[in-house]
Amino acid sequence: MKVADSFKLSLNNILHRRLRAWLTLLGIIIGVAAVVSIISIGEGAQTSINQQLSGFGADIITITAGFSRAGGFGGDFRGGGPEGGGGDGGRTRSSTNTVETPKLTTKDLMIIRSNPNISYVNGIVSGRGEMVFLAETTNATIQGVDPNTWTQTIQVTLASGRLLSASDSTAIVIGNRLANSTFKEPLTIGRKITIEDKPFTVVGILAPAGTGLGFGGGDSTVYMTQNSAWNTIDVNRDVFSSIQAKASSADIVETVTDELTQSLLISRKVTTRSQNFSVTSSQAIKEQITSVTQTLTLFLGAIAAVSLIVGAIGVANSMFTSVLEKTKEIGILKALGTTNNEILTIFIMESGLFGLLGGIIGVIIGMLISEIISGLGVISIPMIRGGAGGTLVSPQLIIIAIFLSTVIGIISGVMPARAASKMKPVDALRYE
Repeated sequence: MKVADSFKLSLNNILHRRLRAWLTLLGIIIGVAAVVSIISIGEGAQTSINQQLSGFGADIITITAGFSRAGGFGGDFRGGGPEGGGGDGGRTRSSTNTVETPKLTTKDLMIIRSNPNISYVNGIVSGRGEMVFLAETTNATIQGVDPNTWTQTIQVTLASGRLLSASDSTAIVIGNRLANSTFKEPLTIGRKITIEDKPFTVVGILAPAGTGLGFGGGDSTVYMTQNSAWNTIDVNRDVFSSIQAKASSADIVETVTDELTQSLLISRKVTTRSQNFSVTSSQAIKEQITSVTQTLTLFLGAIAAVSLIVGAIGVANSMFTSVLEKTKEIGILKALGTTNNEILTIFIMESGLFGLLGGIIGVIIGMLISEIISGLGVISIPMIRGGAGGTLVSPQLIIIAIFLSTVIGIISGVMPARAASKMKPVDALRYE
């Protein structure tokens, strides 16, 4: 018997029991669709993270006050870390003791700037302030930046107006959402607003940001000079929420990170056990987030793969039933000279077709689910501010999914096919 004849017999067996065939395919379809959609979400999230962080720059190092020993991202990467408290130097007082709150000062900034491998340093002053425009009030995020190095360490794109200059004391640059959506009347260049009872003039409006991890360019942020921020919001002078440094080359970022850590340990008179600051590169953050995303994707994919096992059991059950139904036909084929291997091939092809067809349909449904999820924008990537991630169905994923489902179908049909091939012609012909 030729392979083409075996294939025709296998296909004919499936077509003659359509309802059972669809029920058998359903398990494979659900499993493949679940795996494809979950993995596409994970790959889309990783792609989004890479795009977000590539815009930020692989040569940027962020220093924040505070240190996490739990393996997370020590400090606050949104530039909104410790603000130093009130006028008592950043100390929290109680009736029994005084606790020193970790903070970054001008001294730390000078230590960072003194590293020969650092090209630019930007000290960021962060806080919140009441913003008033035409009798409307809102609480806005405020960042004080160094106008001379701001654009070197943070990706900033203007929609209109100009950036800050060192001589600006009452000028601000605002995010796009704050300019166009916060108040009933849009803020435009030259408009006067009040922040914490101090007058300011809008000189620049940023383009829509879409930045990840909060590294500047926020759509709802007010940017002003460091001096203006110290005079406006409730933070101590010469205290920074975070410091961003640009290395001379992306290739030496890890080396520079270690150098800055050692320099700050000495300057701040702390040890690695009592460390009260964090030095992190964007590459390190990217690796940690990618690791978390990959682990989560594998975990969810493994759960989804359970349905593939259920589908495989369904295929095996259907094949055993098919063997019982075709017992007399098997006896006739063997009486006509069909060999055991040819009988084995017929039934393995039949189970393989279940896997192949289920895989193809499952991939199509999985792609549709991915598109729907991406279109609804329901995926929220952890730690990506304002970052809804899309989905990504790669050609490799499609090929692997179809191949895997086909292999599962073939494996599921091996035992029933062996049982069919070992039947004796006389017993098969007498089977009722």
